[in-house]
Amino acid sequence: MAEQTKEYVLSSSQQIPVVASTDVVVIGAGPAGLTAAVSAARNGCSVTLLERYHHLGGMASGGMVLVLDDMVNEGNEIVTTGIVNEFVDRMVKQDGAVFPPREECLTNWDMWQKWSRWGCIDFHKTGMPQPIIHAVAFDPDAWKRVSLDLVVEAGVNLRLHSWFSEALVENGKVTGVICQTKLGRQAIRADMVIDATGDLDVASSAGASFINGQYIVTTVFRLMDVDTDKAEAYEYANPEAYKKLDREARRRIGGAWGMWWLKTPLPGVVWCNCPHMSGYDGLSPEDMLGAEIEGRERMMNLLHFARENIPGFENARMLGAAEQLGIRQTRLLKGEYVVTKKDVASRRHFADSVCRGRDYYTPYRALLPKGIDNLIVAGRHYSVDSDAQKLSREIPPCMSQGEAAGVAVALALNSNKALRDVDAKLIQKQMRAQGADPGDIPSANALVEDAISA
Repeated sequence: MAEQTKEYVLSSSQQIPVVASTDVVVIGAGPAGLTAAVSAARNGCSVTLLERYHHLGGMASGGMVLVLDDMVNEGNEIVTTGIVNEFVDRMVKQDGAVFPPREECLTNWDMWQKWSRWGCIDFHKTGMPQPIIHAVAFDPDAWKRVSLDLVVEAGVNLRLHSWFSEALVENGKVTGVICQTKLGRQAIRADMVIDATGDLDVASSAGASFINGQYIVTTVFRLMDVDTDKAEAYEYANPEAYKKLDREARRRIGGAWGMWWLKTPLPGVVWCNCPHMSGYDGLSPEDMLGAEIEGRERMMNLLHFARENIPGFENARMLGAAEQLGIRQTRLLKGEYVVTKKDVASRRHFADSVCRGRDYYTPYRALLPKGIDNLIVAGRHYSVDSDAQKLSREIPPCMSQGEAAGVAVALALNSNKALRDVDAKLIQKQMRAQGADPGDIPSANALVEDAISA
């Protein structure tokens, strides 16, 4: 965890200009924040969206997490829907996304060879070949373009290059935020605040309870000028020889998922979701710097090995590392309900479910901090224990959380109610109307018990 400061200085008080007053302010324009902002705006709210980077999309674009998964239940039942579908449809029209048609989501070697290198596999299955499922490989710049289009079309007041600094709190109610910019500190007043920072920055500043978690971090990168047809042909024609090369490549990179390279919609460009590095605190500037340095050393080691040894990679070059370090877990909210690993693993269904992922359901209560009003969270920092978060932090479910949060703040404002008093059934109804599956109807494999709603 981040080191405790031992020395302090006093800062002079200052008047901070209010640059916007809005119904809703969303902090963080990653996948969850984007969908939260668009959802709230489409439901009639004036919305201001703050983002520290120069681009939208967070880990899906700047972080280059280039496969959307956790979108299906057992049996390839698509359950993560809504605004995420709009992203996919729009990227497809720009030749920026690829996914298998339903008739090719099968379990056989032909489909495995066609789709596995796109990342469209059920990696939860250990037997080979693993089933082909609905997952989406996409281009990060396509994601940035679609993000901007949706935000502009929804009429969201977008403020980039604005780094969250402090929550404004009055009598237990969050009334806005302060951000840091090149012009100094600026304030945004808001009736409702959505924390989509990924690190619980707003809620922790406002005094919400949380736990500190830690997981592997990754400096994702892409290679160009790769002959993917040649690489795949060699792998399938020489499986034992390829396995030996693959083991050495994974040793050089020092940590990776089952496949260290995947194809992307750009010909000759492959995505490397590695190296995975443990022991780094995603809140510590020193640790994050260390991860950036170590990650680049590892990726260059892998590139040199691949060029010299793996057919298809002879002319590979470094296209570049992601603009954002891949942080998977830091602060986690301790909200009105804390989702446990048992909840996720047992497919526990909640009566107040407002979003869902692969065989799990997220209750509305898990988006709400205790004892603080006008604030809701959306993203990987929701109210969940550390082990459960590792199973429920993928981008599409986080987008569903954001869409639900946008609906919730609109309902609260329209009815003049506190967020915790909003009826989850109304959120579910509106999510359905927007084409999203809130998880109100449990799938056949869900654990449904009378006591769950308590």
